[in-house]
Amino acid sequence: MFKQYELPYAADALEPVIDKLTVETHHGKHHATYTANFNKAVEDAGLTDKSVEEILANLDSVADEALRTALRNNGGGYYNHNLYFKTISPDGGGEPEGILAEKIKEAFGSFEEFKKQISALAAGQFGSGWAWLSADKEGKLYLSKSANQDNPISLGTSQTPIMCIDVWEHAYYLKYKNLRPDYIAALFDVIDWKAVTELYENR
Repeated sequence: MFKQYELPYAADALEPVIDKLTVETHHGKHHATYTANFNKAVEDAGLTDKSVEEILANLDSVADEALRTALRNNGGGYYNHNLYFKTISPDGGGEPEGILAEKIKEAFGSFEEFKKQISALAAGQFGSGWAWLSADKEGKLYLSKSANQDNPISLGTSQTPIMCIDVWEHAYYLKYKNLRPDYIAALFDVIDWKAVTELYENR
């Protein structure tokens, strides 16, 4: 059984960036539902011996279209939200250090340019979706965006996501209403760069 990421902080700990009700609804309801539905789809597909990464990278091997869709949507929702909640923290903010800082500068010129580019991807994603910072096996960094619950793994990029921005309305609408760019800008105050760096190093 796939387990939902458990928050190591209280639901109000991310305020004022993310309000308590949003965390309770986003993590406690949306994420929990994706997790439950993914587990059911995995069991129905006979894939209980596979990792979520293996399942998402090999969706084309699932012949049943309805089951494949359930795995894509709920497996993506499970994976994406695990990453999102793992990489935000009340102790977040600032800028990355060490190897990740070097790689961001190498790929984008500066942290500010990286922030500008990923924010533009997140703000420009039409409808629900995500913006991603990912790394390949050689350690090179990439930015991308995806619709709904797709991610770089399910899209077949061979890249490992290490940080994401959730731009589904349930991630921000209770507090920010239709001001998505305000949410994106504020989110950087809670990005846990230590967690992101650890994911980069362990990709």
